[in-house]
Amino acid sequence: MTAGTLYLIPTFLSDDNFLVLPDSVVQTVHTLVDFVVEEEKSARRFLKRIKSPIAQSEFTFQLLNEHSNKEELSFILNKLKAGTNIGMLSEAGCPAVADPGSELVKLAHENNIRIVPMVGPSSILLSLMGSGFNGQSFCFHGYLPREAKQRQQKIKELERLAIKSGQTQIFIETPYRNTQLIDDLLQTMNEESKLCIACELTGQNENIRTKLIKQWKKNTPSFHKKPCIFLIGA
Repeated sequence: MTAGTLYLIPTFLSDDNFLVLPDSVVQTVHTLVDFVVEEEKSARRFLKRIKSPIAQSEFTFQLLNEHSNKEELSFILNKLKAGTNIGMLSEAGCPAVADPGSELVKLAHENNIRIVPMVGPSSILLSLMGSGFNGQSFCFHGYLPREAKQRQQKIKELERLAIKSGQTQIFIETPYRNTQLIDDLLQTMNEESKLCIACELTGQNENIRTKLIKQWKKNTPSFHKKPCIFLIGA
């Protein structure tokens, strides 16, 4: 029996731009009925937006998030082994990057399952491209600590790394906590250090700005509840 294929399918970064996916990706997704997703509701919305010809009632969704256990992963793996092609969808951007999907990809490798990563928007790479910072050496840290003191210490550490090594430091935050993070960045970092904030990437209100901290202090727009990614560079 031939095993199935695990397709890693990027999704939209912005709700007002659905044209960022290549036709080849859309056509592949149109052939799939089985999906691994973080949230069924948003996955169904995505499939509707790309006009899947398959009826919504025929789709099968298996949840995979930070709460998933080994039994749930094994269930998905067994379906792949049995010959089912499965598409993995992230909530936004690329699956298995800053995303719990990497555990399933790891299992697929260990069991000789074919894995096909597909082309689509990545906020990490798009923000790096638009920042003007070092694209040869960079590090993505995911989320910074939630506790204020620890977060401020981490910011200082990342600033030192960027200045000492020239390596671009990239991180994200939940949109409703953007204001607290930006306040900490402006209060903690040296006034001559550089910060890039890339907001609403690929959307109609996309805004990518790299400025010195002292310049951000003079004019700090509101980024509250807007999807952003943050970069510290030299």
